[in-house]
This record gives sequence, C-alpha cells and structure tokens, in this order.
Amino acid sequence: MLQEVERWLERRSWSAGDRPLDRLLAAKHAGGAAGTVSVVLPALDEETTVGPIVETIRRELMSEAVPLVDELVVLDSGSTDRTAAVAAAAGARVVHRDTVLPRLPALPGKGEVLWRSLLATSGEILCFVDADLRDFSARFVSGIVGPLLTDPDVHLVKAMYDRPLGDTGDRGGRVTELVARPLLNLHWPQLAGFVQPLGGEYAARRALLERLPFPVGYGVELGMLVDALDLVGLDALAQVDVGIRLHRHQDGQALGRMAATIYRTAQARLARGHLVRPVLTQFDRAEEGGFTPSVHEVAAEERPPMITVPEYREHRAHRASGRGRVA
Repeated sequence: MLQEVERWLERRSWSAGDRPLDRLLAAKHAGGAAGTVSVVLPALDEETTVGPIVETIRRELMSEAVPLVDELVVLDSGSTDRTAAVAAAAGARVVHRDTVLPRLPALPGKGEVLWRSLLATSGEILCFVDADLRDFSARFVSGIVGPLLTDPDVHLVKAMYDRPLGDTGDRGGRVTELVARPLLNLHWPQLAGFVQPLGGEYAARRALLERLPFPVGYGVELGMLVDALDLVGLDALAQVDVGIRLHRHQDGQALGRMAATIYRTAQARLARGHLVRPVLTQFDRAEEGGFTPSVHEVAAEERPPMITVPEYREHRAHRASGRGRVA
C-alpha cells in the first residue's frame, strides 16, 4: 500500500462515535447556511424498508432537540408498489424522478436519480442513503455528515461497514471484491484505502457534487470517487465506520450486469474512449434443456456536471437572492 494511503487511513478514517451529536449540532449552528443538510433516499420498489428508514431519521435527527437534518427527500425512480405512499406517510417529501428537469427524458439507473436530486434539494451538504436497508441506524447519516460539518477540508465521506451475507458468515460486497477493488488498486491506488468504495451511503458538499459528472447506472459510486480524487485530492476524501449494513442481496446475474457497468465506468475514465461493443451476454437454463442467452446494454451515458445545467443555475440564483432579502 502506498505510504500516502497509509497516512490517509490514519488521518481520514473515523468511527461514527468519534463525533457526538452535540458536537455536530454546534458545528452546524456555527456553519449557518453552509451547514444545511439534505438527506436523499433513491428508491425503486422499496415499500417494505423505506418507511422505517424515514421514521428513524425524522425521530432521531429532525426533532426540535436534534435538528441535524434540514430536509429529507425520497426520490422515486418509478416504483410500481407503495414506496411513495409509505415514504410520504412516514414524513418524507416524495419527489418523482420524472418531475425533476422534465425537459430531459429520464434514463434508467440509480445515478440518474442522484444527479437529479441536486435540483430537488436545497442543502449545502447532501447525504445519500439506499432505501433497501434493514435495521437502519441514524448513525448512517450522522456518522458520514459529521466530518463535513466539523472539518472544512473534507468534501466527500463514504460509509464503511460489515456486510454479512445471510447467516452463513460469508461477507457480501462481491462486486466490490471481484471488480471495484482490483480496478482501484491497479489504476487508482490512492483510493485503495476505501473499505466500501461502492457503498450507497455517502455525503458530500454540494459545491463538489455540482461539478461532477454522474454515470447514470451502477457505476456512479466508482465514477464519483475517481472524479472527486481528480478534482479535490485524496485528503479531501474520508470514510466513517457506521457498523453493520443489512440489505437485500442481488442474484448472480444482476451482479454481473452491475460489474459490467462498473468496469465500463472505469474504462471511460482510463481512456475516455468508446467500447467497441458495450453489451453483456448472460445465460439462463432453458426449460427444454440447454441455455438461453440474454443480452444487456452496459450503461454508457453520463449526465454533465449539474452546475452546467441552466435550470440548476437559475434555481440556485433564486435561492441566493431569497436569502439576501431583508424582511
């Protein structure tokens, strides 16, 4: 491991308990508008888990006693179940993906939802939390928001955690171990210290996020890490241990599609070129015997930095002018 990474692990890796809530609230108050926090839950058919997550955040981080989070948004990317209704009943503001920046037809993928969330929120710190987590703890939010409130030199914070795979004792994160970690170690060794580079729980300053391109699919987390490293440097990145992450696990073929998308994202950043054939072929056992191929496109589209979108600049200018008015 690079000595730079060893030093980074000592300087920029913490536990959620290192920053008590009273310290975070004091830092938030001192930061004023720069300390406003928006939590975003990207959601697609998560009616069984989204409600408890929203309820926990509202109860533990949005009360009068602990007003750490200013805004809680569930950004629905087209759920066919009761995700939107459950989230709203639990106290979240629900925004449908297609109502944000409607002049651009939405592309499928998690990264698309995260990109649009910049226009649907107002906080200067954005915290992303996957909506399929079980036994959710508020430290997933307070832990990763904490360094951004207390250290102005930190711009992006990833959560790190254990990921048990069922009751077998095995660990999850198969795509991380088989694809992302080798790619980062070989091509971006400065990022080798991240325990969960593909994890969906992370927080960042709006000033950074609005300058980054967003891969529309599952490559968004890897792309964001690599691009943030280029833009602000390793010392502006950090990670916080939040404990154990329990969530729904994908089957092998879904993981294969995810891995291909992540590899495509890495390849684009290595060469900024084009794949000759950006598709992935997988196989299912046919009822009559043999195997049936299925071909899947590997997501290649990326949204530009949000700061280049006219509607976003107008939205921010409008908010800035509103804050400047005297009552």
